Amino acid sequence: MAKKEKVKKDSQLLIRISSEQRDAFLQACEELDTSAAREVRRFIKQFLKDHEVNNES
Repeated sequence: MAKKEKVKKDSQLLIRISSEQRDAFLQACEELDTSAAREVRRFIKQFLKDHEVNNES
């Protein structure tokens, strides 16, 4: 199986959420042994796939 080509992460997205949501999200990520950034990237990729938006990654 070929190794996935790494995509350079060169941009940031700033969002505002309540501190309660942030804390709960970070806690859930910790309990699932993942990172918040990884889960947000996964959400964005799935969202784009679900809505058939062309992207480079």
